[in-house]
Formats: sequence, C-alpha cells, structure tokens
Amino acid sequence: MSYGGTSGTATLSLTDAIVAPLRDGDTLPWRDRWQATIHSLDLVPDLGCDIGSRSWWRGFATLGVLILSAAATFPGMGALPGASGPMLDANDWEMARAQAIMPLAYGGDTGLHMAATDSVQPLAASPERPHIELTATLGQGDGFERVLLRSGVGEGDAATIANLVASAMPLGDLEAGTQLNLKLGRRMDKALARPVDALALRARFDLRLEIERVDGALTLHRIPIAVDTTPLRIRGRVGDSLYRSARAAGAPAKAIEAYLKVLATQLSVGRDIGADDQFDIIIDYRRAETGEAEAGKLIYAGLDRASGKDLRMLAWTQGGRQQWFEASGVGQSRQGMSAPVHGRLSSHFGMRRHPILGYVRMHSGNDYGAAYGSPIFAVTDGRVDYAGRKGGYGNYVRIQHGGGLGSGYGHMSRIAVRSGASVKRGQVIGYVGNSGLSTGPHLHFEIYRNGRPVDPSSVRYVTRAQLEGSALAAFRAKLNTVTRVAPGAALAPMHIAKAANTAPPSEADRLPG
Repeated sequence: MSYGGTSGTATLSLTDAIVAPLRDGDTLPWRDRWQATIHSLDLVPDLGCDIGSRSWWRGFATLGVLILSAAATFPGMGALPGASGPMLDANDWEMARAQAIMPLAYGGDTGLHMAATDSVQPLAASPERPHIELTATLGQGDGFERVLLRSGVGEGDAATIANLVASAMPLGDLEAGTQLNLKLGRRMDKALARPVDALALRARFDLRLEIERVDGALTLHRIPIAVDTTPLRIRGRVGDSLYRSARAAGAPAKAIEAYLKVLATQLSVGRDIGADDQFDIIIDYRRAETGEAEAGKLIYAGLDRASGKDLRMLAWTQGGRQQWFEASGVGQSRQGMSAPVHGRLSSHFGMRRHPILGYVRMHSGNDYGAAYGSPIFAVTDGRVDYAGRKGGYGNYVRIQHGGGLGSGYGHMSRIAVRSGASVKRGQVIGYVGNSGLSTGPHLHFEIYRNGRPVDPSSVRYVTRAQLEGSALAAFRAKLNTVTRVAPGAALAPMHIAKAANTAPPSEADRLPG
C-alpha cells in the first residue's frame, strides 16, 4: 500500500501496516497481534550475515531441528525383507522354461501346455493320433537324455536310446545344435508316454545314427558318411588390397587374418607386398557326400613375389609346440633374451673394487639383487654345459646356446638342472643364494662369446628353431603334398562309391525297448 505526502511517495508493507498503530499507542486484538508477530518472525535467515545475533541463533536452531528430523526418519542401511519359500521343483522349472524364448540351436523347448482356465471344458474322450513326428534340438550345456524326456519320450526309452548312442560315440561329443528327428508311436493308455518308433541324428560330420523299433526292440544303425578332406587352395593377384582380393577369391575371413599374421613375421605387409604379387592360401577343408562343408585352420601361407624372394610357410608341430616353418626348415625367430631373475640390477659389468677382497679387478657380469630362494631362469634355449660348485662362484650353472654364445649363473642356493640337460627359455635352473664369495643373496649373471665374458647388456639373442634329420624329411614331404593340391580341387564334384549299409545289427546295437 502507498500514501502520498509532501516528501514524495513511500511504500508501506503489510507488517508495517499492522504494527504501525501499536507504535502510536493504539491497541489491537490479540489475534491481530499474534499474526503480526508471526509475519515478522524470520525462521530461516542468512547464516552468513549478522553472526551471533538473535536472528542468527534462531536460524541455527532451525537448521539443527531439520538435521535431527532427517536423522530420526532415516530408514537405515539394512537389507530389505524379502519373501522366503521353497525353490522351484522340477515340474515348475520345466513349465517356466517352456515359457522362455530361446533359439532352437540353444535348446528352445517352447510349446508345453499351459494350465487350463475356467473357460476350458475338458473332453470326455479325444481321438488319438497314430504317431507324432517332431524335431528336438540339443542345447548348449544340455543333456542328451534330458532332451528326449523333454520331447515326451518315456524314461525307459530315453535311457535305452542314450545307451545305444553312447555305444557309437561319447554323448559329450555331440555338439550343441544337433537335431534329433523323432517319431513317436501310438500308446495304449493316455497316461503313458508314447513309445519311440524311430530316431535319427547327425552324430558327427562323418556319421549318421538311426534308431528304429524292430519286433519291440530298439535297434541302432550306424551310417558312415563319406568325407573328402582335400585342402582348399586359393590363389590370386594381390591388387589394391590383399584382404579384399583374397575375400573376393573365396577365402574365409579368419583364414585371411591368420595368413596376414604369418606374413607379418617375415616382412612388412604394408610396405613389402606389391600389387603384382600372388597370394597362395591353403586351409583345411572337409566336404561330406551329403553336401555339407567345413573350412578349418590355415595350414600353408605362400607369397609369389614379382620382385624379391618368394615366401613359403607351413604350419608344423615340433617339440609339442606348433609354429610356422619356412620351406628350408627354419622356424620362427624369437628376439632377445628373457631376464634371468626378477630383481634389481645392483652391479654392472666392468672394473670395480671387490667388496670382499678389497682390491680393484674386472667384474665379468651383472649382479641382480633378489630375495633368497627366488627362481633363476634360463635366458634362452640351450644345453647345460656345467652344473655344480665352482670356486668363488659358489653353486654355478653354465649354459651353451649355440653360435659361440653361453651364459653363466653364480651364487645359487640350489641348482635345479644337471649337466648335459636341454633347457628352454624361461625354464627354472636354480634359486638365488649366497654361496661362494658373496656379501648377500644375489645372482651373478655372465654372458660368454667364444669363451670370453662380454657385457650382458650388449647381447641380444635371436633364437630360431631348425628342423634336422627325419623331422626335416617329414616336413618337406608334407610341404610337397600340400603344395601339389591344385587351386579349387576341393570344390570339384565328389566321386565316392557308397558302401551298402545293410549289415545286420550286432547284439550290442540291439536292446529291448
């Protein structure tokens, strides 16, 4: 509200309008006085102003009340109560699983009857189908016998069929996605499961199994499937892109990726391969007489270069480890040498004052400080030339690596190899100790070139496997066999004489139903 006067216009608040008469000595009713007091009371003042005043303490009290109220109503951090009860039994689990949506390749078994509602009127009698044909799929992690039971096969027939199939191959070898073609016959009573009249499945790429009921007994028939294992060879010009050209020629993507990795171990794929070079890829390949085909792993990687040395690499297993070898029998190289022990370098190669003898002399290796008993590793492949006690070295091992190079390991607490033994890179040959002339647990590591010690930090090993003798002859024979395969030979029409599969079943293949 406002009022006019000689000094201008002023604004009067509602609180001032109520309180003003009191200042002039007038009185107001108690209700008006109470409202005026409430309107003038500020419970939430700015606590950053007038610190220590009455209004500030009033706001601080309001803040305390709010904090205490929040704490009093805090629900706590305990676990929420949940309903407890028994887990699903077998029947409830099967019914719940039937309602799930799953791919057939993973064992989807939708289609079980749901519980009837009040609108369903049961029939007094219904016609019985003479037989039912259906297809069941073995899911990942599923059980063979469980698939049969889920498909309506009785427990007796399911156990018998499982035993028959197990006599032909382990049930665990059946792959996920295997389809079972079932034919269920007529039953004498609706309360009973239908008997199995026939079952067929592709057990392996080269084997089909058929089971039929003959004179009341289930009989197994093994039907071999002829398979052509001619490798698939794909050749072509590199052009603008090796990957796109190989894909256009029909090579699988995974085989091309493996091929490029093999090439990368011998040359630079982006710099050393020209557009006029010819790629040569050979992979494992299987074709069944029924028309199915499977492409396997890369077994040969070749590159016919327009300029430069041609590349011919064959996958070969040597010493229990598969690697790629060149046509000359030389395997892949491994660069550098591994650390002889997990520890810190405490003393370098060169002249130094001996900590025990007290005079300056040549320190012929590097010292690595490590905890007592820490394992010591061979830096690369080789043969143990010496293992035993050796003067100031204490327990000592010397390894010859070929090409005039050798390594020595001293002050061991215990030796883990014998003289004459072959060792691999990273193999434990002993343990850190304090034997010989030593002031504490550490490894004295040396590198020899033609019998003379050299600075270990100046040596970088390059190890390459080399086939010799009978192993080299077998490798070259396999290489010649593989490279004689003509490009596209694996895709030629199959000419296989089918053998009759009419032999009577053996007693092991005939079990009562």
